[in-house]
Amino acid sequence: MTKEVDFYFDFASPNAYLSHKVLKSISEKTGAKVNYIPVLLGGIFKATNNNPPMVQFAEVKGKLEYQSLEITRFIERHGLQSFQMNPHFPVISLQIIRGAIAAEMDGYLEDYIDKVLVHMWEQPKKMDDPEVIKEAFLESGLDADKLMSQMQDPDVKAKLISNTESAVERGVFGIPTFFVGDQIFFGKDTLWQVEELLI
Repeated sequence: MTKEVDFYFDFASPNAYLSHKVLKSISEKTGAKVNYIPVLLGGIFKATNNNPPMVQFAEVKGKLEYQSLEITRFIERHGLQSFQMNPHFPVISLQIIRGAIAAEMDGYLEDYIDKVLVHMWEQPKKMDDPEVIKEAFLESGLDADKLMSQMQDPDVKAKLISNTESAVERGVFGIPTFFVGDQIFFGKDTLWQVEELLI
């Protein structure tokens, strides 16, 4: 039986980018299938009374500096030097995560994720500006006009809301979150545990 990982994903999180890269290699090593589930991180925060680290730990001396150091260590360990912090962070991901729902409906979600992550975290752009988004889609060879239209489709909007609500019901409180069966793992630093469970 093929083992599977459910990956609750939003472009807004730099750790989602880093996890995506490492999870690909875990999938190749273990043969596990990764199920990407697009959700809206802002919606999860609101529903769970959570806050992004920059808000949650703003008054904790040394905490944000340590998190930055930890990201640097993770990047070096896994050879992810293409990563660049987005100068527009935090980027409101609503439009591009709706695009992920549309891409999933049309059968090319992983390709869409790969391409849009480049514009968020490798060649970082202001990916909450519709003009910038459309240009990024064109650069990546995506059907920009269709995607821009689909982002406003009621069915796409409803599916994103449903995914986000279902994630919260399952116990998701932040991104990246992974499930192997009924086992929940939060954060990129738990990926070694995910891998252990898949071996």
